[in-house]
This record gives sequence, C-alpha cells and structure tokens, in this order.
Amino acid sequence: MNIAIGSKNPTKILAVTEVFPNAYITSFDVHSGVAAQPFSDMETKQGAINRAKRCAELKPDTFGIGLEGGVMYVDNQLYLCNWGALVTPDGRIFTGSGARVVLPKEIEAGLKEGKELGDLMDGYARKQEVRKKEGAIGIFTNDLVSRKEMFSHVVKLLRGQWEYWKLLS
Repeated sequence: MNIAIGSKNPTKILAVTEVFPNAYITSFDVHSGVAAQPFSDMETKQGAINRAKRCAELKPDTFGIGLEGGVMYVDNQLYLCNWGALVTPDGRIFTGSGARVVLPKEIEAGLKEGKELGDLMDGYARKQEVRKKEGAIGIFTNDLVSRKEMFSHVVKLLRGQWEYWKLLS
C-alpha cells in the first residue's frame, strides 16, 4: 500500500506511520487551499480533503492522507479542532475529526489579529516548535494527549471507515 501524506510535519507523519505500519509512506508539502489558520470546522475539514486529494493525484495507486488543524467557535468559545481525510486511488473520500479543547482568551486574541496558532503557542508555552512536537493539544492537556496521538486517532477513524467500506464492497 502506497500512502502520500500532505505534510512534512513530523507529528502527522508519525501518526500515519503508527496506524499504517506496513505501508510505503511518503510526505509532500502540499497547499491546503484554505487559510494558513483555518477558522471554522468546515474550513479545517476542507483543508484536510484538499491535501489528501493533491497527494492522491501525485502518482497512481496511491492513497492520499490530509491532516489539518484549525480553530472553531462553539457557543462563543474558541476551540481547537482537527480533521483528517483519506482519498483512495479511485477517488473515494473518507473524513474524520478528533479532539477539541477550549483555547484561552489570549490565544483567541492573537488569532483574531491574524497570527497562526502554532506561532502563538511557542510564545504562550515558552517553547520552540510546539506545532512539531506536543502541539496546542499537548500544552492544554498537560501532555496527557499529544498532537501525534490526536492525529493518530483521526487516522484510525479514516482507516476504519475505509476497511469497513472494503468489507461491504
């Protein structure tokens, strides 16, 4: 099985590798087709789909996987959100979403100014490259859930849906 991931982020690559240990996996820096900082559930989902489609188109017989992090409002509170998409070589699309946590008001203010969550997290947590390590989810869950774990869960949802669909076909 050939899988192309639409990201060079090590946490996303590790998540896919963990869920598909026997696959031949490559990663590509593809554009999501949405804002650098997705600001809704739908925009985040569309970014994941776009990344997966672009990867599946890169070479024949390849599954594309796109993983996208974003933020969204629920009842006037800003939440972290994330989406994944798996596109089969014949173009079938599977999507799934994962964990959500409330973001502090100071993070919300920076996002409204046009900054990206990953950039804000480095300053907020006084760390470097948070987006490539524990992620915002790791910071706000006191490292009980890492960014890799969050995306691994989403990739499991994608794989499970695809496997179930294969059983029915």
